[in-house]
Amino acid sequence: MKYLLLMLLALSSAGFADDARTLASLPPAAQASLRQEMLDNLLAVNEVLTLFAEGKTKEAGEVAEAKLGMSAMGKHRSQPVEARPGPHMPPAMHRIGMDGHKAASEFATAAKAGDRDKALALLPNLTSGCVTCHFSYRTR
Repeated sequence: MKYLLLMLLALSSAGFADDARTLASLPPAAQASLRQEMLDNLLAVNEVLTLFAEGKTKEAGEVAEAKLGMSAMGKHRSQPVEARPGPHMPPAMHRIGMDGHKAASEFATAAKAGDRDKALALLPNLTSGCVTCHFSYRTR
């Protein structure tokens, strides 16, 4: 976690004009799919945080698994290859996404079991993959 904060500080101090993030060249259809998925994920994270803050730990876990966890993978399977983001991502970017799904499932498991303390400890992992990816990669 300390490494992540140092990396973010270094990247943010570089300024927005000098975008040092790696360009992930995705076909336009895959880029559109990824953008929509990221917007949906943002809504899901907000829903999880809201439920958790309201003391609805188990419900937060259910939403985390269904919308962000391993259960949420494969949303683009039925689309043509050019509309699927995964096959066009750099391998490290894809790995960050996979790790994010795993982290969401780990949080969900603890939350659904009603273990609020463990879920709280795992909560930062729910967003660290998002932050790492968005600070490391860009699509345009």
